Amino acid sequence: MIIAEERPLRILVVEDDATDFFIICEYIKGIPNHSFIIDQSVRYDEALQFIVEKRYDMYFIDYRLGARTGLDLLRSALLQGCEEPLILLTGKGNSVIDQEAMEIGAADYLLKSEISSENLERSIRYALSRASVLNALRASEKKYRAVFEHSHEAIFIADASLHLRDFNESTCALFETSYDNLLKRNVLDFITDENVHEKITRGMQEAGKVSDLEVTVVAANGTIKNCLLSLSSDATSSETVSIHGIIHNITSLKKAEKAMLHAEKLASTWRLASTLAHEVRNPLSTIQMSVEQIDESSIKEDDKPLLEIINRNSHRINSLITRLLESSRPDEFRLETIDVRDILEDTVQTARDRAGLKGIQIVIDLPPDSCLVAANAERLKIAFLNILVNAIEAVEPGHGRINVALRKTEEQFIIDLADNGCGIPKETMPNLFEPYFTSKKSGVGLGLAATLNIIKAHSGEIDVTSDPAHETNFRIILPRITIESAINSSENSAAYRKY
Repeated sequence: MIIAEERPLRILVVEDDATDFFIICEYIKGIPNHSFIIDQSVRYDEALQFIVEKRYDMYFIDYRLGARTGLDLLRSALLQGCEEPLILLTGKGNSVIDQEAMEIGAADYLLKSEISSENLERSIRYALSRASVLNALRASEKKYRAVFEHSHEAIFIADASLHLRDFNESTCALFETSYDNLLKRNVLDFITDENVHEKITRGMQEAGKVSDLEVTVVAANGTIKNCLLSLSSDATSSETVSIHGIIHNITSLKKAEKAMLHAEKLASTWRLASTLAHEVRNPLSTIQMSVEQIDESSIKEDDKPLLEIINRNSHRINSLITRLLESSRPDEFRLETIDVRDILEDTVQTARDRAGLKGIQIVIDLPPDSCLVAANAERLKIAFLNILVNAIEAVEPGHGRINVALRKTEEQFIIDLADNGCGIPKETMPNLFEPYFTSKKSGVGLGLAATLNIIKAHSGEIDVTSDPAHETNFRIILPRITIESAINSSENSAAYRKY
């Protein structure tokens, strides 16, 4: 028998008939080896108040309570969070009432004509056992609901077709939309890659799950995010299938990995370039010194052009080595407080003549307020100009358009340099900023490597998105500084930045 031994079991009998209450009370007291505290309530409102205040361990409720019924009290008590057992007492057997009571949430029901100490003992034992199980389930549900709601991961439940049925706030944040707009949307609506759709379908059909599949999520506002998707199938019945899913946003991790990879490549390239420069410049210096020591009066007229070729190409090799070192070495220069709008306007003005010769339009969109950054104007102009020159070469003459836009957030300036050119092939994107990598026939492959180096030296970020059918966009993010920081920077004119 599952009745607590530590203290008497507190029971409230909601019954307006004194005789029926006396009989029920005597039968309960007749249960051997247990003690009880039994009280009576004759009014509906009073009984409901006692239930809400959780004054008793269980409640026996008569079906007839004046203008209202025991079923009404059951409904009201359960709506207000009652977790203690509620047992309905009826004068006559009525299967409809009995069934309705159990459907509402009654722990049990008893006919008054069949009440005995044995029946009450059984009903109390059953009701307490059932309440214990239900309370354990409620506690477990609360615990896992808290994990579900407060998790930083996007957790959701979908139907077999991946239409969302339930999800947490992190899912709304990931997809950048409200709960109402997201409800019943399909998860695949935010994953545009058809190959990924096939992998998800195949994984669910063959194994009933998908584990840590790397996907690109396009949020409702167009933001692109790198994520890991995990799905598992849960067949709750032969007809109902639920899909449980978790989406882990790894965009920041991807950016950090990308930045670290760029830094490692630049460091490796710098070491290689330094070694090559040393090995090449030594014999090159000897050649140049030898050429300079030759007495021009002793040279035949036919040999002078050859000597000029040697001298000219020696200087060219030396210049190439200098450019190689500048593009790959950690950059070091003086930083000043400048308005990035001025740099962009100056850069666009420099590129206009070249763009005009090809009939290409450059549109610039800048905010009216000052946009202060700690930067080296000449180096930053080189970085912007490298991108603009590439854009001019990529767009179609006479139909090309390049958009230069600057906008600001609370902590950053975001610069977009977009063109409607031929785009960048997908297989080329991973190598775009590598030194010496180029798709141009006459290119050296140092321009974008130098641009990356300069942007990183300004504590900035650079990213590229390209759709061959529409546009290529270089996005540069630079940290903004406040007026107070600008004043402090001007007082410390010896500030240097080294990447």
